[in-house]
Amino acid sequence: MGVEVVVEGLTKSFGRQTIWQDVTLTLPRGEVSVMLGPSGTGKTVFLKSLVGLLRPERGRVLVNGVDILRSPERKLYEIRKLFGLMFQDGALFGSMSLFDNIAFPLREHTRKKEPEIRRLVLEKMEMVGLSGAERKLPGEISGGMRKRAGLARALVLDPQIILCDEPDSGLDPVRTAYLSQLLIDLNAQIDATILIVTHNIEVASTVPDNIGMLFRRDLVMFGPREVLLTSEEPVVAQFLQGRRTGPIGMSEEKDAATLALEQAVPEAGGRRARGLVPQLEPTPGLPSRQAVQRRRDRVMGMVHELSPAAQRAILASFAPAGHAGVEGGAPTAPDATARRDGGPTWDGGPTWDGGPTWDGGPARDGSTTPVPPPRPSAETDHGGRP
Repeated sequence: MGVEVVVEGLTKSFGRQTIWQDVTLTLPRGEVSVMLGPSGTGKTVFLKSLVGLLRPERGRVLVNGVDILRSPERKLYEIRKLFGLMFQDGALFGSMSLFDNIAFPLREHTRKKEPEIRRLVLEKMEMVGLSGAERKLPGEISGGMRKRAGLARALVLDPQIILCDEPDSGLDPVRTAYLSQLLIDLNAQIDATILIVTHNIEVASTVPDNIGMLFRRDLVMFGPREVLLTSEEPVVAQFLQGRRTGPIGMSEEKDAATLALEQAVPEAGGRRARGLVPQLEPTPGLPSRQAVQRRRDRVMGMVHELSPAAQRAILASFAPAGHAGVEGGAPTAPDATARRDGGPTWDGGPTWDGGPTWDGGPARDGSTTPVPPPRPSAETDHGGRP
């Protein structure tokens, strides 16, 4: 089981340059979170601050109730054993075989005998699909294999918190899809707390339980994926939709004149809305993810605070498993006339996907109960592909 990480009022600067300030959030135990933001906003700096590799000027990082920023070196050394860190470039020792790279933390931080080390290393290599590559050097394998070797090394001490710095960087879309599925499968198996730093919109939309975004030295938002993916916050919507029009510019910030010009001239291609795409599920045969229901319970507690369009999108994604092939089952959807939380009913307004409205009329099966639009089945991935 992963542990909760609480960040309170964190501020980091390099000289006179403030990277981010007053960052406050909680990484829920056993859930997958993603931190987004334009290049140069300090996402990697934030990740390194969580594990104590960098020391922010103000704030606290609580792991199991212990503030790692004010812990003595000996205590910090022990707390770091709870973490597994997957570096952006793999950070493998070039002169060591993959086996020795992955075994390094065990030899450095434990007193395990070589037979036990061999068993653990081979187990992790099999978990990430590297069986048979034990003797290869980092220079003899592909970038995707180096990423997976870095992940195996991050897992070898059985961490409760896994930090991944742009795991998809430099990978083609197919390998990125495999890596995304691997992270979901790992969470299903060990229920670890995972934080991923990424620019990849597909990863951000389909992998995490929670999404955060850094921009202009502040944490713009952090919360359940359903809330961020339906957010009307301009910078969040622009980033998740991959549009030029919005507050983010080539040099991060735009001036008022540029923003006004963009609003006057529509962007070619129009609005690239993604909506609330389904989250990846564990590979068949693995246990269901415990994090899914915990997140959904939080979302249902705050859904009445969101816009009507966001509420419709979220409730549609939570439709019963018999109507929608989304992950892990879902709470029963409200009917067309009443909602337990007093929010708006599904009364014929625009639907989240632009399809027919749920207006209480005859359903596809002949009844008068509204039936949600069909979704991909469990036998396909969430792009609708076999």
